[in-house]
Amino acid sequence: MTSTALLTDMYELTMIKAAMHAGTAFRRCTFELFPRRLPPGRSYGVVAGTGRALEALRAFRFGDEELAFLRANGITDPELGAWLADYRFSGNIRGYAEGDLFFSGSPIMVVEGSFAEVVLLETLLLSIFNHDSAVASAASRMTLAAEGRPIIEMGGRRTHEQASVASARAAWIAGFGSSACLEAGRSWGIPVSGTAAHAFTMLFDTEEEAFRAQLAAQGESTTLLVDTYDVDEAIRTAVRLTEGRLGAIRIDSGDLSTEVRRVRKLLDSLGATSTRIIVTNDLDEYQIAALRGAPVDGFGVGTSVVTGSGHPTCGMVYKMVSRADSDDRSAPQSPVSKKSKDKSTIGGQKFVLREIGDDGIATAEVIGVGVTPRSDSNDRMVMVDLVRDGQIVGTEPLSEARARHERAIAELPLPGRKISRAEQAIPTVFVDETGRPVDNVYVAGKPPANL
Repeated sequence: MTSTALLTDMYELTMIKAAMHAGTAFRRCTFELFPRRLPPGRSYGVVAGTGRALEALRAFRFGDEELAFLRANGITDPELGAWLADYRFSGNIRGYAEGDLFFSGSPIMVVEGSFAEVVLLETLLLSIFNHDSAVASAASRMTLAAEGRPIIEMGGRRTHEQASVASARAAWIAGFGSSACLEAGRSWGIPVSGTAAHAFTMLFDTEEEAFRAQLAAQGESTTLLVDTYDVDEAIRTAVRLTEGRLGAIRIDSGDLSTEVRRVRKLLDSLGATSTRIIVTNDLDEYQIAALRGAPVDGFGVGTSVVTGSGHPTCGMVYKMVSRADSDDRSAPQSPVSKKSKDKSTIGGQKFVLREIGDDGIATAEVIGVGVTPRSDSNDRMVMVDLVRDGQIVGTEPLSEARARHERAIAELPLPGRKISRAEQAIPTVFVDETGRPVDNVYVAGKPPANL
């Protein structure tokens, strides 16, 4: 098991060392990981990375090599080094279930324990959730735009080699059909797919020879790439070689909206009425949406999905929201918050209810400050236990996260499905123990009428 302990900013350790000397390192605290707001034009976000975060937590151990590095660089002293050597997270973590939606201010993860053990996880958790949720949020929008047509994740060559695995995982949670990344298939059981690139065609003296070789190896159900040379000639050759039984063609260039309509007519005129058309070429959700009325049967997306389609991070932060005044594990925690302009926070532990109307459509994200919001029979509690007293309890098959995402998307109101210039799909409302809004704070949107 490779340690994840040094996937950590140095200031986590310098804070702990100073707190140890001050006698405050082991006060019970609660931190929350949350986005201050959604990116402009986005109506929702998708939680992804929970399963990876739990695996990383299990591997968060300071072994001999990690401790030797810290000592050699003067980062630890004997007291801190001894504590790190025995580090095992012993606290509690609650959070949004993976695949669910989040909104501005949503407390995606709530981490409770001693200051030292909780603050130490800040960088690791933020790096995982900011990346994976950004990819999943973009992928979800692309899935909506595709309107049921399958999308292949093809971004492995456009990002860091390990990020490509995490990206494939996040995109699959959000509805992509498969990935080109073999490591994602091995590590996470994601369906993988792939056929051939332009280089394969150029390896042969003629395009026909290349097509014959691919058909011989992969069968008539394969997808032939037809825009290496002349598209029309390639299609005629492909149809002739398969007697109209070719599974699909792929187009990777040109004005796709115009080209696919012309190509569909050509395929049909040649008798290849069942041959599907797959398009690639630096697609994003806007281009996919523009092809809604075109005869496209599937998409391949690379750069835009692994980079969050213009928003490579969700802007999530990790902030203390309550703390005790002593090391006593039973000491009550009092709310704490930042007051700085434009970066203020709301103190107190949070509990989240998604208000659902009689029609099954979400109407509000209700966040109780220090109390569980009151609900009726349609509403659902959003947060689940992930770690209890240091024991990981939130592990689940990746298919559960994918199914959860489908259910959460089905709860979106119609305006929340917009791709361009969208507003947050439902308002985020903080309420107190009486059920009334806290200090008239609405992170986004207007409060529902019954609050």
